[in-house]
Amino acid sequence: MAQVTIYSTPTCGYCKMAKAYFTENNVAYTEKDVSVDAVARDDMIKKSGQLGVPVIDVDGTLIVGFDKPKLAQLLGLA
Repeated sequence: MAQVTIYSTPTCGYCKMAKAYFTENNVAYTEKDVSVDAVARDDMIKKSGQLGVPVIDVDGTLIVGFDKPKLAQLLGLA
């Protein structure tokens, strides 16, 4: 099973869509709220160079934004 981490904020619509997609497809994930977790925010920026969310890490492959086709491919759902 893939290791999935989503860097998000509570007000991010695309983050909510991504988490719903994971739930619908029984994908276990770890959520890191970068609005309150400075260490996670710094980690996200270091890994991706991005300030915006969501940033989704699937087994070390980063996806910026909610790219459903790419997620499906990486998670073996395509």
